[in-house]
Amino acid sequence: MSAVVPVRAQLGAWIESARVQRAIVVLILINAATLGLETSATVMARIGPLLTALDRVILAVFVLEIAGKLYAWRWRFFRDPWNVFDFAVVGVALVPASGPLAVLRTLRVLRVLRLVSTMPQLRFVVESLLHAVPGIGAIAGLLGLLFYVFAVMATGLYAERFPEWFGSVGASLYTLFQIMTLESWSMGIVRPVMEVHPYAWAFFVPFILLATFTMLNLFIAIIVNTMQTMYQAARRAEERRLEAAVHAEGAQLEQEVRALRAELRELKGLLRGGEGR
Repeated sequence: MSAVVPVRAQLGAWIESARVQRAIVVLILINAATLGLETSATVMARIGPLLTALDRVILAVFVLEIAGKLYAWRWRFFRDPWNVFDFAVVGVALVPASGPLAVLRTLRVLRVLRLVSTMPQLRFVVESLLHAVPGIGAIAGLLGLLFYVFAVMATGLYAERFPEWFGSVGASLYTLFQIMTLESWSMGIVRPVMEVHPYAWAFFVPFILLATFTMLNLFIAIIVNTMQTMYQAARRAEERRLEAAVHAEGAQLEQEVRALRAELRELKGLLRGGEGR
């Protein structure tokens, strides 16, 4: 059993090595290109079998990688959320895509998302977004409350003359969402309303300022603040690790110096003893 553990550790270290991970990234990019080419009927008519074979070979490599990690780390593999993500993405590609499950064939493109788990920079961005979810949720709740208040007001003000846009709270919510995206909000909605209600701008302009600019900046501020906090935490952790390593190295050097001093004292004692004789 003792010989198995080093083999597992060596296999895990080899899979996580920079060379292997670079190869995986290259395969992911090639797979992304092949999946895109498979959407072209002209390309498939020419080199369809080649693309299909290449896709299966790359999938086999991904399966072997996941299997190697499972063998190396066993149940510890599932403690890392990114490993679970890779396992799910590769596992979806192995589901038979025939009959009622044919729709799952389109999910093969999810393999491209493995690029996120293999690149530390992308992982940092995704982790920052996940850590920002509580703050984003609070802002989303505030935005939802703002939308509801303005939708009720818009329905009461403009439902009679513009039932298609503001005939109900649901219709008003959708119209306000279109206005928030600034998609045809002026010539398409607001100016026709202003032809009937000249002071409608006093309702729509504050809504745009609050919903589009203020809330969007709040979202960005929360995400940036979370990324900065995580970066500083990672930097402090790295500094503590370096300090611990330096301290351990210093303690080892001090111990070696003490051992050398003891050997020198013993050597001096032997020399003095020899001179006394």
